[in-house]
Amino acid sequence: MPLSDSKLRGVKASERAQKLFDGGGLYLLVQPTGARGWRLKYRYAGKEKLLSLGQYPETSLRDARERRDAARKLLAGGIDPSAHRRSEALERRISGANTFEAVAQEWMQRLSIAPITAAKNRWLFESFLFPDLGTRPIAQITPRELLTVLRKVEKTGKLETAMRARVKAGQVFRFAIVEGRAEIDPTLALRGALKAPKAKHHAGITEPRRMGELLRAIDGFSGQPATMFALRLVPLVFVRPGELRRAEWQEFDLEAHEWRIPAVRMKMKAAHIVPLSTQAVALLRELQPITGHGRYLFPSIRSATRPMSENTINAALRRLGYTGEEMTGHGFRSMASTRLNELGWRADAIERQLAHSESNKVRDAYSSAAQYLDERRKMMQAWSDYLEQLKRGGEVVPLRKKSGARR
Repeated sequence: MPLSDSKLRGVKASERAQKLFDGGGLYLLVQPTGARGWRLKYRYAGKEKLLSLGQYPETSLRDARERRDAARKLLAGGIDPSAHRRSEALERRISGANTFEAVAQEWMQRLSIAPITAAKNRWLFESFLFPDLGTRPIAQITPRELLTVLRKVEKTGKLETAMRARVKAGQVFRFAIVEGRAEIDPTLALRGALKAPKAKHHAGITEPRRMGELLRAIDGFSGQPATMFALRLVPLVFVRPGELRRAEWQEFDLEAHEWRIPAVRMKMKAAHIVPLSTQAVALLRELQPITGHGRYLFPSIRSATRPMSENTINAALRRLGYTGEEMTGHGFRSMASTRLNELGWRADAIERQLAHSESNKVRDAYSSAAQYLDERRKMMQAWSDYLEQLKRGGEVVPLRKKSGARR
């Protein structure tokens, strides 16, 4: 006799398991513990099998009958319901592992990058890409679909963010292709489809008289010792602000007058050598008793286990009275690039010292870092001497014509 809801509500557990049959192989198994689960008994390929259809009352009598009927339709078509369920579960797991968000998370976990860069990547994905694309199977995302998402960012006026989102999405798609989870990178079809942001130039002082004024102002800075030394060192080495603030003592060989920055911390992911002038080495020896016992040259004031904040140098320049339109931490690179070119130093040596790009011909990490090294040693010492002369208010060194600039 078929079951009814009233009968099911009145069922009590007993010392032994009970089977309450409904018909068509469906029954409710009542355990001594009180647990009640739907089961379907059927035969496939000559063997008796069981299929769980859910727990009562979460799965009602009506729901259990619908699941029984669906299973019997599979049987009528020669399909084992148990095998079909396992196949569906596997497909769901594979599909879940191949969503855009799942693949992007895996890609981010495999990167070996600075924590602040990792945080910026995560912010970009979580704020602009995951909301619309996160649950989509990565292999099914089309160029048009991706463009629609990026255009939403573009319409808010965040042109640079939209471009960066396209670049990061492309890196994830190419990772998926290598891993065999996608066939195409839809970002390739979007080149030129987004509005290009206006190029931003980092403010930097390049006029010799004003350079001297800035250097004298830096010498008069009163604040945290680490900040003071960072301000005094950055004009001499003109590395990127992130490379400066995360500098570690183990990277320095003061006897050899060298700072070797590992590839993992460089923007272009190529190792870099910074020749140190006698002035730079003197500064570092003065700093050593203050922070040399720790990991970082310029630790955070809150914790010695972290480097100083990325805004520290700019904030110090503001304290000295320089606005963001006048001078920035990155502006010391513009200062060095402009003046060294005007002073006649070879462009290749300057670009290599700025670490603007990795050589296309020299792929070995050390060989690339060591390009023009002898010339760069002379240039970095001459640059420090030049800055010292400007700081003293001495005569401005006359410019040289590039045709005669071979040092």
